[in-house]
Amino acid sequence: MKKKIIIVSGDPNSINSEIISKCWKKLNKSLKKRIFIISNYRLLKQQFNKLGFSNKIEKVKDFNEIGKSENLKIIDIKLNFKNEFNVPKIASSKFVIESLNLAHKLALRDDVCGLINCAISKNLLNKNKIGVTEYLANKCKLNNSSEVMLIRNKSFSVSPITTHINIRDVSRKIKKINIINKVKTINNWFKKKMNKKPKIAILGLNPHNAEYRKDSEEKKIIIPSINELKKLKINIQGPLASDTIFMKDFKNFDVVIGMYHDQVLTPFKSLFKFDAINVTLGLKYLRVSPDHGVAINLIKRNKANSLSLLKCVNFINEFGK
Repeated sequence: MKKKIIIVSGDPNSINSEIISKCWKKLNKSLKKRIFIISNYRLLKQQFNKLGFSNKIEKVKDFNEIGKSENLKIIDIKLNFKNEFNVPKIASSKFVIESLNLAHKLALRDDVCGLINCAISKNLLNKNKIGVTEYLANKCKLNNSSEVMLIRNKSFSVSPITTHINIRDVSRKIKKINIINKVKTINNWFKKKMNKKPKIAILGLNPHNAEYRKDSEEKKIIIPSINELKKLKINIQGPLASDTIFMKDFKNFDVVIGMYHDQVLTPFKSLFKFDAINVTLGLKYLRVSPDHGVAINLIKRNKANSLSLLKCVNFINEFGK
């Protein structure tokens, strides 16, 4: 029997209900039967009505079986609100955390092939404003050298060594063990899931790689890490200059690894727009999310693009456990 797919509806104040509805229309019947959405039934119903969407939704009574219904199957999480597109922060935070906790619990089951979370504002998770990547890694009891954020499409991927931290903190967070462990995780995942040995490029931290000064991160941390990885027969080159690689040289690699979030995500999104998904490697289950935010400026305008969510569903269906 085909395994279930979980979608977390995410931030109540977002475009998430719109992209769920648009994505649903493009799915085949067999996929619809296997998808369960963790959300609030009343919220989703009212948001659909406001947007003029006619999706039929129903509450899930038993998660243990795949039903015959092609309706949106909602695992109902409590949420107090008056305005369906202006839910208070405290209520939103509680709702999001309860949704992720349940998704984590269900994703560990053998009859679930993975989970997708729609966009969530980081300020809803805790005072440190961590992302979902770090939140689920903590739930899986992983340290920050074990989980990997991989932004990918069928032709290319990027990954940052550090994720959702301030620029001023990047330098001290770059450590040899983190680089080595994350590259090994990426390499192993490509070999296992994609049946290929990936060509990996790793970038320096500083402009022009700090001209390879003796006291630079390139000389002290990044180059020694690359040398260790080469000894493990990993196909890796670097450190390469981040200001030129995305002009054309990136096409020679399967993955480009940067030292911080925007170093690789900004050029990737500029090149591929919505043709991308966010995959977390190293968890106890497969987790992906659309590669965009809550898009407050697009709420209720019916202009959101559902392509990334659709690609998430297809990816989980193909590569889930």
